[in-house]
Amino acid sequence: MADNDRLKWLILLTVIVGTFLGRLDQTVVSLAVPKIMLDFNITTSEAGWIATAYILANAVFVPVWGKLGDTIGRKKVYVWGFLIFIVGSILAGLSWDLGSMIVFRIIQAIASSADYPTAMAIISVTFRDGKQRAQALGLWSAAFAASAVFGPLIGGPLIDNFGWRSVFLVNLPVGLIGLAMALAFIPESVSDRKSVSFDWWGAITLGIALSLLVFGLDRSYDWGWTSLPIVLCFASSGFFLYIFYLIDSRHPEPMVDFKYLKIPAFVWTLVNNFVVFMGMIGGIFLIPIFDQIFLGYNATETGLQFIPMAFCMVLAAPLGASLVGKIQPRYVIAVSTFVAGIGMYLFTGLDARSSPFDIVIPISVMAFGMGFAMAQRTGIIAAIVPHEEIGSASAVLALVRNIAGAFGIAIFATLLNDSVENNMLALSAHSVVNVHTPAVLQMVSGLMYLDAQILAYRTVFIVSAVLLFIAAGLALLIDVKETPEGEEVILDS
Repeated sequence: MADNDRLKWLILLTVIVGTFLGRLDQTVVSLAVPKIMLDFNITTSEAGWIATAYILANAVFVPVWGKLGDTIGRKKVYVWGFLIFIVGSILAGLSWDLGSMIVFRIIQAIASSADYPTAMAIISVTFRDGKQRAQALGLWSAAFAASAVFGPLIGGPLIDNFGWRSVFLVNLPVGLIGLAMALAFIPESVSDRKSVSFDWWGAITLGIALSLLVFGLDRSYDWGWTSLPIVLCFASSGFFLYIFYLIDSRHPEPMVDFKYLKIPAFVWTLVNNFVVFMGMIGGIFLIPIFDQIFLGYNATETGLQFIPMAFCMVLAAPLGASLVGKIQPRYVIAVSTFVAGIGMYLFTGLDARSSPFDIVIPISVMAFGMGFAMAQRTGIIAAIVPHEEIGSASAVLALVRNIAGAFGIAIFATLLNDSVENNMLALSAHSVVNVHTPAVLQMVSGLMYLDAQILAYRTVFIVSAVLLFIAAGLALLIDVKETPEGEEVILDS
């Protein structure tokens, strides 16, 4: 029995290594972009495709890997994902221009997207006891935050001493260790339902719909929400989503089983997850920009400010998981989301005279709130669907989170830009300048623009906080009852 328990925790350590490596790669690559731009002689807009291509491929393939893991074997999919990620990393490190970099980043993204649904399914089938599963999911969730800590600490020195290619090539030795652990410790698990025919048409139509949606969101700020290309992107995405629904609602082995949407707890967990990540990512992505433009910090100093955020999430995730079986998940999620909203609201006090603590304190409060509910959300999904479908269900959770992040960044970038323009008009209408020399007018104009931007950031943080408060209220609709053994039971009404 002791050996069996030890093996379970070795399996957890193995998937933590894989998750950590995949998320670490995303963190350090963003630090390497300026060097890549210089090496390839590309613009900021062109460099944006390095991230856009990754996001697109990741969003498209998450549900595919989740379904494949349930049908052909989770270990098989996990190992192949790891192997492809290592190969993609080496190729990305050998990129010779922007085109090759984008292709190899897509390969990395395809492989990385296998991690979340298969890792969650592996953990869920390994830890059958509700409380143990929650603890395991809490520790696994902490790996997401830990990657944010070590990203700046590892990526910065690597780039400075060995060049940007090193952030890709370092994945080879670490990846081989993770691959060896996966082969040694993870047992194969597969759905009891034998696969008859994989839903290829569902996968293709869903992939097209998601690609168009994420691409439209990514480019909406640059091209305009009402521009013809963006409108066509969203309209075409809606069309292919409808085709996907027609296919999957009739397929015996659908990519996304729509019966999940008949489970109230599943639906409200997804809704809470979407609103939380849209509000959080939409607000938090502006912090590095604020740091460097208004407070004068460099990239390293900015990255260091995010370390307390990661430590707070690492601390909070297991604490939240320890409440499984003691407090209903909806209350834990509601309170934690409300705390995250308070943290986001604290950012509204930022101005050009703010100190590092004015960033660190709000971001730590927000991170603690976010981390406290991470295991609760994943635990609910793991508990309310059959074990043979956990991969597919968790893929839906990951997919919703990715789309929410894309929505948040696109909407909040537009909100920031519009707020700056409106604030400038308001300040101009209510300002009186008695001296009209060119120097004075230039100084006044600059001060007004600075004030307009600060007020615009404040607007964004207020909206983000309000979204998190709304998500806290929505969490109370997640109706899950705890049994004495700690296993969740869904209440259908």
